[in-house]
Amino acid sequence: MGESRQRYSEDFKEKTVQYIQEQTKSVPQIAEELNIPAGTLHQWLAKHRKFENEPLVDREAIRQKDYKIEEQATEIEDLKEEIAILKKAMHIFSKERN
Repeated sequence: MGESRQRYSEDFKEKTVQYIQEQTKSVPQIAEELNIPAGTLHQWLAKHRKFENEPLVDREAIRQKDYKIEEQATEIEDLKEEIAILKKAMHIFSKERN
């Protein structure tokens, strides 16, 4: 006869994912410990994984972060250019005059 499938509550899944994140063990080790297939745990991780201080990610949030990264990259390039100009000016003005 067929084996009946084990059903787990959402609360149990979330607590299990939190447990996995807190452990230094691999997912297969934890799967063996809990007697739950590793593939099932990976699915739960994909669905329930939460990072501290990380809001839920949606496409708009990703676009905003990408835009901010591009702005910061441009600002970094501008600042590098300004530093190079200041170094040249400092070198010119620090020369001894005869």
